[in-house]
Amino acid sequence: MIFDPILDLFRGKAVTIPPLDGAFRPNTVLDEAEVVAELEAPDAMAPVDFDEVLISSGNSLWRMKVGEPATLYQTFSAPITAIDSVGGDFVALEDGTLLMDGVAVDKPDEIKCITAMSSGSINNRFYLTNGSRDVSPSRWSRDLLSHGKSGSVWFMDMKTRDFHKIADGLAYPAGLDVVSDGTGRDRIVVAESWRRRLIQIDDRTGQQKTLTDNLPGYPSRMAPAVYGGVDLCIFAPMNRLIEFVLQEDDYRRAMMEEVPEEFWIAPALSSGRSFLEPLQCGGIRSMGVHKPWSPSRSYGLIVLLGDGYQPGYSLHSRANGSRHGITSVIQLKNDGDIRFYAASKGGNCILSIDLNKGA
Repeated sequence: MIFDPILDLFRGKAVTIPPLDGAFRPNTVLDEAEVVAELEAPDAMAPVDFDEVLISSGNSLWRMKVGEPATLYQTFSAPITAIDSVGGDFVALEDGTLLMDGVAVDKPDEIKCITAMSSGSINNRFYLTNGSRDVSPSRWSRDLLSHGKSGSVWFMDMKTRDFHKIADGLAYPAGLDVVSDGTGRDRIVVAESWRRRLIQIDDRTGQQKTLTDNLPGYPSRMAPAVYGGVDLCIFAPMNRLIEFVLQEDDYRRAMMEEVPEEFWIAPALSSGRSFLEPLQCGGIRSMGVHKPWSPSRSYGLIVLLGDGYQPGYSLHSRANGSRHGITSVIQLKNDGDIRFYAASKGGNCILSIDLNKGA
């Protein structure tokens, strides 16, 4: 109707979420996966070699070889928020510090919320995503509830150490995939969390193109798969109650002012550990049973993307599972054996899946 845009101002918007169907059909792969390391809130991962990986956990950086336990590698003055080990050791910290081979890099003051990095460019560039201008990485829920869109994407020229902004005004970019497009240029794909989509950004003009949208949760880090495609983390699920709160400005502001941050009605990396946490009808235990299809503030989800970054298959830890808050994934190939590793920040563990067995 011609008056619909005007009437929408008074009748509000419907709260809908994408169904977990098709490529997102639920399973229990992550809850059945092998635990190869138990670390406190493991977060970022980066390959060191064909059979070795770096893992961040709080202020610590761990090193793990296939088939061996994780060992402490380095410690830092603040929690680690992103790492990259291609072309040098890059470590980003919660206080905004960026280290290259242990030395602080001089960068613009705006870059203080580094969420993902990539130094694998053929053009001798180091790329990073800056989630927000206003908050540090650990306070991402505040950025979501504030309708944040101050994120940006940058690259540093490895020769001159000059920084250049490629894109601005993004709603918490938290994942990055950089590959050559075959013409001598870099193809930059970014996971824009709060808009629940993947976008491709032209490295010269900054022009954006949506590749995948309407994801059922908030996307973050990506990693290339051994035989093509990309693995994408969904670190928290979309939720009707949270979407409703995002529309209620007065309630949302009052909650942020009066309630401790860990008990906000907001996505979480884990849930069900405190009776003070918010609950949604349908997610309450009945007869001691937590239904796997119930609404939840946390979830475990990895999406395997095929051609054009389109979802092809997914791995789940459902509402009643314990491997929630998947923040990083990586595939390693050694002597023909392919291992899939995932960091469950909410489950305090590193998961391993043998892809040769067709998980």
